Amino acid sequence: MKYNTAVFTLLFMLLAMVNGFAQSPKPISVSNENNSLLKYPWAGGMNAVQFGEIDIDRDGTKDLLAFDRRGNRIMCFINNGTLNTVDYLLNQTYANQFPELSDWAIFIDYNGDGKADIFTYSPGWAGMKVYKNVSDNLLKFELVVYPYLSSFQGGGYVNLLVTNVDYPGIADIDNDGDLDILTFWGLGSFVEMHKNLSMEKYGHADSLDFEKTEYCWGNFAESEESNALYLDSCFFKGIDGNRQERHTGSTFLLLDLDADNDKDLLLGDVDYPGLFSLTNGGDPEYAHISSFDTTFPANSETVNIFSMPVSAYIDVNNDGLKDLLVSPFDPGIKTSQNKNSVWLYTNNGDNNQPVFTLSTKNFLQSEMLDFGSGAYPILTDWDSDGLTDLFVGDYGYYIYSWYDAAYFLHSVYRGRLAWYKNTGTAQQPEFQLWDNNFGKLWQEDLIGIYPAFGDLDGNGKTDLLIGHSNGKIIHLRNTGNNNFEIVSDNYFNIDVDDFSTPQLFDLNKDGLLDLIIGEKKGNLNYYQNTGTSTEPQFDLTTDSLGKINVTDYTLSYSGYSTPWFFREGDNVTKLAVGSEQGQLYYFTNIDGNLEGKFTESDKLNVILDTSNISFDRGMRTAACLADIDQDGKLEMIAGNYSGGLEYFNGSAAVSPGFAEVVSEIKKNLLITPNPASNLIEIHFPVAVLESQIEIYSLNGEIVSSFVTDPSPSKTTAYNINQLKAGIYFVKAINQNDVFSGKFIVIR
Repeated sequence: MKYNTAVFTLLFMLLAMVNGFAQSPKPISVSNENNSLLKYPWAGGMNAVQFGEIDIDRDGTKDLLAFDRRGNRIMCFINNGTLNTVDYLLNQTYANQFPELSDWAIFIDYNGDGKADIFTYSPGWAGMKVYKNVSDNLLKFELVVYPYLSSFQGGGYVNLLVTNVDYPGIADIDNDGDLDILTFWGLGSFVEMHKNLSMEKYGHADSLDFEKTEYCWGNFAESEESNALYLDSCFFKGIDGNRQERHTGSTFLLLDLDADNDKDLLLGDVDYPGLFSLTNGGDPEYAHISSFDTTFPANSETVNIFSMPVSAYIDVNNDGLKDLLVSPFDPGIKTSQNKNSVWLYTNNGDNNQPVFTLSTKNFLQSEMLDFGSGAYPILTDWDSDGLTDLFVGDYGYYIYSWYDAAYFLHSVYRGRLAWYKNTGTAQQPEFQLWDNNFGKLWQEDLIGIYPAFGDLDGNGKTDLLIGHSNGKIIHLRNTGNNNFEIVSDNYFNIDVDDFSTPQLFDLNKDGLLDLIIGEKKGNLNYYQNTGTSTEPQFDLTTDSLGKINVTDYTLSYSGYSTPWFFREGDNVTKLAVGSEQGQLYYFTNIDGNLEGKFTESDKLNVILDTSNISFDRGMRTAACLADIDQDGKLEMIAGNYSGGLEYFNGSAAVSPGFAEVVSEIKKNLLITPNPASNLIEIHFPVAVLESQIEIYSLNGEIVSSFVTDPSPSKTTAYNINQLKAGIYFVKAINQNDVFSGKFIVIR
């Protein structure tokens, strides 16, 4: 029996278009446990964020740019400008218009044209590069300083040193009309002043011409091994022999706190949770730090956010007063707060004498899907209602921090698994948080929770495998009513180094679920199921499946691979893999090639029809793809280390011209009733010849196969009592034609 696979694939895609509903341009709505809709569910989460004011959509109103150093992610919040109200709309279509930013970014107008320019870290140079905002009706930037900004010091122009663990202060410190820069001396302790000579030399502000004029601005020093400050001192202090010298790292925010027309300083320090406010008792020309407050702000709850808080002075509620945003800056991904890591202090005073009051500890985050650190999404119909649900594992939620005997900072995290039930319809899915501790994994004190679902014992109930930080696999048997019992915390003695990321999938198409596991090293491990549907036996076939390793050895020795094998109606196996550096990889040439090398493809944007989107989505990414809204087009949900998710709305269409051919020969199947629970009738457009009927589950498994007898009737019946609730696809093949259709089983 011969048929054309490519023709069937296109037929199937067309059928989904004909029988499906129109694709909504809006992403799927998500609500919390109280059934309140989230405003920015798919923003991607926030961990360590810096903020800037910039007119993103060029409407004359300052919008909010959020930059998360965890993966160098940009989030664009468009300000609707409602007076006395925080009123932003997330619009990520603008994100690609920004240049690549690294580790830190400061958005400030240096040339006086009213448009915020960008100062950002220059990787590999321990300095900063500068982008000029050259926007007209469209947002545009021009790189004007690279590889680093220089400053005249010691008889010549040299790199103005700023590392990726320091956040400089940039402001018009001497009030002469151009921007000056404060940084810590390379070995710490003292603050250097780099004066901008643009006004003095050229009479305008647009020349970035700097000279180090002070090596100890403000006449104060910071301890080498702690955050202690010494006033009226520009000398080293003795180091406590019981304390090891820490690495450098500080954050600056320059603003006038006391209405005396000079710049005071908010200072954050590595490994510490607070902000110090340093009062400038001097003047704009000669700074002198005369006092400091370690409990800032004194009139409200003190900043206490691990680690190394960085602050921004921005009007977020459209009342004309600049507010204070505070978030961690620590480059270490295992020390910072995550779930409540953006504190907003509203200003009840004046812009030159602010009075800050804590408003929230999860600004914008409370309206997002945010799972702390790490987000590992899985799509599956858990409750067998024919609707695709969303599960999300994570690295962990921040619990607390502590210092060891040498005063080094450590932080504790704990992971969990969340279930977002699809409470919508087949064509209009909606996710609602249904269980924030699915499987009671919070009590197991794990980090790096990565779930895999499948019926492992053939009892019709979906069981659960959990990968986590120690590289082993936990097996939880489904005992009914969303309850589980841990059968083994070392399933089949599997140990894949660190951070196991399992998937259950019938890879070799033998009707049995196989086990594929990603890991920290970036490779994929294939454990073929050589047992039965009721007693699986997982044997390691290869630790280099597809010859894949997603580690970028120019940047890291870790890959953190996260596999997602999937099949569409064509029953062709495809693979998406997340990685440490954030790139989502896509592979084909898998079927019949399990011992060979899979083919890396750039066609992920094609199957999602998102050609203008980068698939570098932050760091430590994980993705899953499925036709969530049953319109015949794939959607993708991607997680990242910031603890959030992004949603990609599939809109890929059938190749031009093919629709007319299919319309002419009418090869679609009508299946009634649909949905069904006991018996379906498959209606052919022509009299039934002897045909091979194959029924596929969503993950590509053939769940039933039979042959119809020749008949003048156009209908054949089929009993579906043995099928679980869910979505199924039908393929009918005879000597002349290929037909396709789909139906839903409800229980």
